[in-house]
Amino acid sequence: MRLETNSKSPSVVPGLGRRRHRRALVSVPFALRHLMPGGVRTSPGITLDISEQGIGALVQCALRVGDTVEIDLKLPGDMLSIVAIVRHTSSVSSGFEFVGLSAEERSQIANAAFSS
Repeated sequence: MRLETNSKSPSVVPGLGRRRHRRALVSVPFALRHLMPGGVRTSPGITLDISEQGIGALVQCALRVGDTVEIDLKLPGDMLSIVAIVRHTSSVSSGFEFVGLSAEERSQIANAAFSS
């Protein structure tokens, strides 16, 4: 389900300044792989919002800021396996910054999030 924001420009985040990319409110289930003591754990998650730079999400695992994870994200017509860094986390939600995306992958994300 996609709920697009009204803004056509990046948003302002209190205390952080301007975001580099605009965000769309998107609810998409995904799988998150996270290295834990004893091995790799796969946990379910659901996106809250998405941009070319990252996602905000609800996840069912304990994360720490700075953790590196892999996210399997199914977009319309595309399955992306994305490496991301946990930028914030709380008992309510977590934020992930994508790492090493190609221009094509960024375009796929933007098209899925912002096309009508």
